[in-house]
Formats: sequence, C-alpha cells, structure tokens
Amino acid sequence: MVKRRGNGPAAEGANEADLKQFKAEVMRREGYPVDPQHPDDVKYEVAESLGVPLKEGDNGDLTSEEAGKIGGAIGGSMVREMIRLAKQKLSDSQR
Repeated sequence: MVKRRGNGPAAEGANEADLKQFKAEVMRREGYPVDPQHPDDVKYEVAESLGVPLKEGDNGDLTSEEAGKIGGAIGGSMVREMIRLAKQKLSDSQR
C-alpha cells in the first residue's frame, strides 16, 4: 500500500483539474446543482441539509455516523462511476 502525503489525488496520473471535473459530472448526474470550479461545495450543502456540522478543515469531532451520512450521499455515486469506468477501460484493453 502506498503511503499518501497531503490531500492530492491518490490515483496515479490524476490531477486536481480532472478530479474536479469528474466530481462535478457525477454530482450533476445525481441531481446536485454544482459549480464545476468548486464541486466540493456540494458536500457542505448536503451536510447542512442533513444537520451535520461539517466545516472546512479538520472535522475530527464528527462521529462516524455523521461522516457516513455525507459520504454515503455523495461518495457512493462516485465509487460506482469509478468502478464503471475501470470496467470499461479493462474491457476496452482486452479487445
């Protein structure tokens, strides 16, 4: 396992601009109004609507349940899309 430093993209070859675009596309498809330049703003809106006190920076005081509410609402869609893209790439490479 590779040890990560900082909060940059974990995927090899990924960059911040590509990651922002990916997040914005997935969130838009899920029905969230999103600014393509600031897709992370959606998680604060979701947190507020769920009554979770998410703030910029350290959120170590959140419970696992609170963090999961936000991550589940947004992260699940992104994970499904990443799996779909990976399967498509694998399928394309086997042709």
